[in-house]
Amino acid sequence: MNFCRYTASCLLLAVAMAGLFSVATALASDHLDTPTVIKDPAADIGDLYAWMSPDGRRLNLVMDIVAHKFSDRLQYVFHIDSGSRFGATSASAVVVCSFDVANNIECWTDRADHVQGNADVETGIESEAHSFTVFAGLRDDPFFNNVKGTRAAYDVAKAALQHGTSVDGAGCPRFDASTSQAILGTWRRTGGGPASNFLAGWKTSALVVSIDVDTVARGGKLLAVWGSVHRIPHSGKSRRAGVPTLGEQIERTARPLIKNALVGSPLAPETISDRRKEAYNRVSRSGWPRFTRDIAATLGLYDSFDGECGNQWLANAHAAPAQRYKPLAALLADDRIWVNSASGVCTQFLAVEFNALHRSDALPNDCGGRTPNYDANNVFRSLLTLGRISGVDDGVLHDDKQHSTSTFPFLAKP
Repeated sequence: MNFCRYTASCLLLAVAMAGLFSVATALASDHLDTPTVIKDPAADIGDLYAWMSPDGRRLNLVMDIVAHKFSDRLQYVFHIDSGSRFGATSASAVVVCSFDVANNIECWTDRADHVQGNADVETGIESEAHSFTVFAGLRDDPFFNNVKGTRAAYDVAKAALQHGTSVDGAGCPRFDASTSQAILGTWRRTGGGPASNFLAGWKTSALVVSIDVDTVARGGKLLAVWGSVHRIPHSGKSRRAGVPTLGEQIERTARPLIKNALVGSPLAPETISDRRKEAYNRVSRSGWPRFTRDIAATLGLYDSFDGECGNQWLANAHAAPAQRYKPLAALLADDRIWVNSASGVCTQFLAVEFNALHRSDALPNDCGGRTPNYDANNVFRSLLTLGRISGVDDGVLHDDKQHSTSTFPFLAKP
């Protein structure tokens, strides 16, 4: 279905989208995204981080969970795909962790390495074959966001749409200069004053793994990382390739904001939108491309915020309206964090993607990935609005605490 075939449909799309976004970004990157994880915060991945150690020997992984305790009914999984070029991976590795009622951890890799014990210690605990170290305990949540400013900015956009702002055939509202200025200016304020981080002091249950890169980069130097949560199956003690059999997948995430900001049908009632996000959480890797259309249908709103349509990253302003946002939507539907394991320098969010697509501002020797200190939220917003890596932000440029990219377990104490 082409959501923007008719102007009236596009107007409804944008109005619904603005209302949806004000709720969807209300907490953070991927927090509280569906009814399933809202009911069980121990199953809710807030954010995922992946980057290389400075010496290039280890891949560092962080999965933060909304609840303040892990569940003994769930499996927490890091998936590390590998290949020699962006977009194509030929091998996969996993780290699977579960907890007992006392919150002691047990983790396996598919190379048959294993660890068990109390990982809530600053140094973590090392696996039997010494290929990885794991920490699991409360830390400061490194995500930061001006939630109130974001909500107010979307309210400005929503009001303009309700008062007759037209929407083009690709779903991009034609905001005038004053409305665009009001949206972007409001976004950088909190209650009319300086921007504040709504998530300051937010605590998270952090699952942290630092693993020898040679054990996970079997397909090539480019790594593609994503995280998932599964229910422990009734046959949970069975083993396949050295790791427990995975149960039903109920949550997944990788890049920030994809699910909460771009997935779901904005034309549909909340129940239908929730249904799309539930499907997104549960679908297997082979089914990820089917969400390309969902994402493409929502990209036009971000593209409109600077008052210009068609200058979003990868947008084809000369294509037929239905095709304008398809290239970026396809890239984002393959929701994995890409890491160049050949580099121990990690300073640029999306560096692997930028280099593969020959952006002039790409840092060629950067690992990319996502460290706890990246301002990934605002980089992403700028790309979706201006096609540049800066220029649009919510006024909050860093967390209230400093996190480490080199000292385990990386995240600051809560």
